[in-house]
Amino acid sequence: MFLQRLRRGAASLLVVATAFGLGPAAPAIDAPFAAAQQPPGQMRGVWISTVANIDWPSRSGLSAAEQQQEYRAILDNAVRLRLNAVVVQVRPTADALWPSPFEPWSQWLTGVQGRDPGYDPLAFLVQEAHLRGLEFHAWFNPFRVSRQADPARLVPEHPARTHPDWVFGYGGQLYYNPGIPEVRQFVTEAVMDAVTRYDVDAVHFDDYFYPYPVGGEQIPDGATFAQYGGAFTDVGDWRRDNVNQLVRGMSERIDAVKPEVEFGISPFGIWRNASTEPRGSATDGLESFSAIYADSVTWVEQGWVDYIAPQIYWEIGHRAADYAVLVPWWAGVVAGTGVELYVGQAAYKVGSTPAWDVAELSEHLTLNRAHPEVSGDVYFSARSLTSNAAAAIEQVAAEHYAQPAPSPDAEACPS
Repeated sequence: MFLQRLRRGAASLLVVATAFGLGPAAPAIDAPFAAAQQPPGQMRGVWISTVANIDWPSRSGLSAAEQQQEYRAILDNAVRLRLNAVVVQVRPTADALWPSPFEPWSQWLTGVQGRDPGYDPLAFLVQEAHLRGLEFHAWFNPFRVSRQADPARLVPEHPARTHPDWVFGYGGQLYYNPGIPEVRQFVTEAVMDAVTRYDVDAVHFDDYFYPYPVGGEQIPDGATFAQYGGAFTDVGDWRRDNVNQLVRGMSERIDAVKPEVEFGISPFGIWRNASTEPRGSATDGLESFSAIYADSVTWVEQGWVDYIAPQIYWEIGHRAADYAVLVPWWAGVVAGTGVELYVGQAAYKVGSTPAWDVAELSEHLTLNRAHPEVSGDVYFSARSLTSNAAAAIEQVAAEHYAQPAPSPDAEACPS
């Protein structure tokens, strides 16, 4: 897989150099790619979020040409910063950025759910990334259906309306019920449609499995637990098993159909606190294990994922969740497993507090060097790299990305 990507990157060097007008005398951050100088694989990724038009498109209803121009600009900036991967949200709310037979066109493209944008966005997104030598990680949100709670506002043919028993409302939003086997199978098939039809390099899940807790509300899945709980006596254990079944099944399907495609997940940065589980981290924050029923350590230990990218969205020295504590803890989780560790970096926080000054992100990468298990970083998100975190990512590039980077899986290249 890596050799294919390396050839792809080398073939695009002339295109990239011409596009930027780069030459030998250009500033260090703007130097052209040179395949012979590429160091071992290191993830240098950026999330491109489509939900609520966070990153792309900048607003719904743009023409196809305007959408494409905006996306090319995001990629060009990623290349200039010497990043090597984009993680693009292609199924943000049980919808699709491709002509899916399972779910409707995303409203974030045109402003109207189900409306054809006039081109195949996913084909375009993948092609443009590969032209620049960037890996394309297709990002899917598994269970979120809508950011509002009224099913009647979905298109009539939406699966959540044709199968109303599949969904529940919680916290003012709609979700597919992870406890229903048909739901997990449906989600898997919806994802695999994109995997089989497009040249994606990886399937990427974020941290949203069961919804994050909302004060005063209980997840309304009691009847589902009664029907499908089997031998489970604890609803929390059952919910975690439902998520585990999705993760394991997704991994098995990808391996069976396209084994060259990687599978990665970006969980919330805290698995469990040591105060509740001795194996947990020396932190004092929300636990994804019990809050959203995401047992990320099991995914790593079982080898169900090729990479894990925990969202360590706190600064060095944070009282409850210190970056300097969580990075070595996650390094210990992946040690000896063969699972790559990429750190999710909170570029969106730069400038939000005195602790998040311009140097904070670069200091994170300096700390990472002490832990060889860390194989790179992913930044949330693209908009921040040209706004609040622009100066911070320039410092990261100058201090840590002096050399061009090959595909993140370069270390898997046979000698």
